[in-house]
Amino acid sequence: MVPRRPPGTAPPLSRRPLSADAEEFLSWLAVEKGRAGNTLSGYRRDLAAYESWLSERGSSPREAGEVEVAGYVAHLRAAGRRPATVARALAAVRGLHRFCLEEGRAAADPSADLGRPAVPQGLPRPLSEEEVGALLQVVVGDDPAARRDRAVLELLYGAGLRISELVSLSLADLSLEEGLLRVLGKGSRERVVPVGRLAGQALERWLAPGGRPVWAERAGRRRRRGDAEALFLNARGGRLSRQGAWGVVRRHGDRAGLGERLSPHVLRHSCATHMLDHGADIRVVQELLGHASVATTQVYTRVSTQRLHAVYRAAHPRARGWDRTPVDGG
Repeated sequence: MVPRRPPGTAPPLSRRPLSADAEEFLSWLAVEKGRAGNTLSGYRRDLAAYESWLSERGSSPREAGEVEVAGYVAHLRAAGRRPATVARALAAVRGLHRFCLEEGRAAADPSADLGRPAVPQGLPRPLSEEEVGALLQVVVGDDPAARRDRAVLELLYGAGLRISELVSLSLADLSLEEGLLRVLGKGSRERVVPVGRLAGQALERWLAPGGRPVWAERAGRRRRRGDAEALFLNARGGRLSRQGAWGVVRRHGDRAGLGERLSPHVLRHSCATHMLDHGADIRVVQELLGHASVATTQVYTRVSTQRLHAVYRAAHPRARGWDRTPVDGG
């Protein structure tokens, strides 16, 4: 039995009905632009919040003008939303109004002249190579769980995968003989990435008798469509979920003493940063990570430059302790 909401409470944003224009816009993003499911869910929440705010003021997206759009942005800021959250919400609002204009559903775009909010670009905080090594060393044992967890961590770090990419992998996507992996990334963009030696060894152990086959047999007739071909399984024989993969990372991260610093995306950050530290070309790293624009990858060059300066100041005898104080009173 589905519990009923208390009287007077609104349904979650992800379940609130949207206007026909907004639904058409989301369909266009999915079909024409190939936006990922997570992206569409975020847009739906942002548009539901926008339409709800307009409705409370007796307006709608078709009736909204520049004053209303600016007022909504001011409302988000006054509510203490982070700059990145405001920017994301405004991107959804802009997209809707631009779509309505181009499709002839509106005579003007009220968001066209609204300035984009400045978003401070934070730098990722990668693990050191020693910390990655310590993380992988805590995964011990030869049971299916240990074999799987080692392969998951090696692949997240070794190939720089997003967690959604990892859990969507199927057996047919992996070629251990060639050392290659086919990955379906954001926007349904497909790429082929290399599988490193240690990741390949971990995958071989996971796929060998005593690993994946043990859990695959547990599913029996309960197996859902697509689970039979999943590369990574849970203990019941079903496809490993995003939450399950998160649990793998968090559990071993806690054991390695990394705590809140560690997430699947931190391993992806670490992969990119360490490759650049060792001289990899930025275009190669862009291709490996599946970034649509090299500008996204360039943030890692700044991380590597910072680390370069830190190591130099700590290690070079002519740089240690330099505090920029004038010499001889000059």
